[in-house]
Amino acid sequence: MKKLELHWQILIGMGLGILFAFILSNFEWGSGFITDWIKPFGTIFINALKLIAVPLILASLIKGVSDLKDISSLSQMGLRTILTYLTTTIIAVSIGLLIVNVFEPGKSIESDTREELVESYGGDAEMTRQNAQKQKDSGPLQALEDLVPDNIFGAASSNSNMLQVIFFAIFFGIGMILIPEKKSKPIKEFFDSLNEVILKMIDLIMLAAPYGVFALLAALVVEAPSTDLFIALGYYALCVVGGLLLMIGVYAMIVGIFTKKSPRFFLNGISPAQLLAFSTSSSAATLPVTMERVEEHLGVHPQVSSFVLPIGATINMDGTSLYQAVAAVFIAQAFGMELSFAAQLGIIATATLASIGSAAVPGAGMVMLVIVLGQAGIPEAGLALIFAVDRPLDMLRTSVNVTGDAAVSMLVAKSQNKLGDPNVKNWDDKYTKEEFEK
Repeated sequence: MKKLELHWQILIGMGLGILFAFILSNFEWGSGFITDWIKPFGTIFINALKLIAVPLILASLIKGVSDLKDISSLSQMGLRTILTYLTTTIIAVSIGLLIVNVFEPGKSIESDTREELVESYGGDAEMTRQNAQKQKDSGPLQALEDLVPDNIFGAASSNSNMLQVIFFAIFFGIGMILIPEKKSKPIKEFFDSLNEVILKMIDLIMLAAPYGVFALLAALVVEAPSTDLFIALGYYALCVVGGLLLMIGVYAMIVGIFTKKSPRFFLNGISPAQLLAFSTSSSAATLPVTMERVEEHLGVHPQVSSFVLPIGATINMDGTSLYQAVAAVFIAQAFGMELSFAAQLGIIATATLASIGSAAVPGAGMVMLVIVLGQAGIPEAGLALIFAVDRPLDMLRTSVNVTGDAAVSMLVAKSQNKLGDPNVKNWDDKYTKEEFEK
C-alpha cells in the first residue's frame, strides 16, 4: 500500500469496504457487526479530521493575512475570491436546471412510489422543514449578526461556526499588519510554527485514510434504505450525478484556460481530497487535506490557499447548489407542477445565496433546499421523495464543492502571480531552517 499513490489507496479502501459490507450483509449478524465494530473506526477518522479543522483555519488564515503586509492586497484578493465563487455557483445552478428540464426525471415517479417515500421519510422532512423555518424567521441582517462571535472560544468549539472563526482570524491578521513588525514577529512565528505542525498532523492522519473510508463505506452500505426506493429514484440520481460530473469538467476546463495547467494535472492533484470528501460528506472535515493537496500538488502559494480555501469551505457550495436546482424542479415535476421561467430564475438566485449560508457539514444542503422550495412555491413535503438517495448524492456533491474550492484557489493564485510548481512533502520529511523560514 505504501508504494501506491494516496488516491489509489483510498479507492481500494472504498471498494473493499463496499465488498466487505455486501458479503457480511448476507449473514444475520453481519449488519450488527459492521455497525458495532467497523463503523466506529470511520467515525474516529472523521473526528480526527474535524479535530484539526478549527486550529488549521486559525493558524493558516492568520499566517496568510499577516504575510500580505498590506491591507489593500487583502481586499483585492477577497473581492476576486468572492466574485469567482459566486460566478461558479451561478454556472452550477444553471447546469442543474438545464439537465432537469431536459430529462424531466420527476415525471417518471408513480403515485404509489411517491406515497411510499412520503410515508417512510415524512418525519425527516418535517424536522428539516422546522429547521429551515427558524432560518427564514430570522431578520434580514441575521447572517451579518451571526458573523461576529461574542466569544472566540465558544465559536471555535464547534465546526458549524466556521464563518465566525474565519472572521476572527482575518480580524486578528489585520491587527498584526497594523502594528510594528518588531512587536508582531513573536506571534507571527508562533502561528507559522503552529501551521506547520497542523500540516504535519494532516499527513499523519492521512496515513489512516484508506482504513477510515473502508469503515465509512461499509457502514453506509448496511444502513442504506431498501433497493426498491433506489430504483424508483435512479433517474433523478442520474440527473444529479450527470450535472455534478459535468461541473467537474467545467472546473478542469476553466483551470486549463486561465492557468495553462492541464485538466489531468488538476484532477490528479486534487483527487485524494475529492475521494475523502466523498467518504465524509463534509467540506469542513476535508479542508485540511484540500489545503495540503492545493499547496503541495497544485502549486498554490500558502498565502492564497490559507485565505481562499477556508472561505470556500463555508460559502462555496457549487455541488450543493446544483443539487438544489435539480431537486426543486424534480419535486415540482413529481407533484405535477409547471415552473415558469421567472420561478426558475428565482431558484438560481435563492440557491446561490443559500449556498453562502450553508454549513460545511453533512446534510446541511437539505435544510437550505427547504428555503429554495419555499421561494419557488413547491411543497416542502416533497423532501420525503429524495431522502432515500440523499446520502450518496451528498457524498458526491461534497466532492464537487471541494473541487470548486481548489479550482478557485488556482485562479486567484494565478491572478496574484502566486501559482508555482508543485512541492510535495512526505509525512516523515523534516524542514531545514531555511526551508521553514521560506
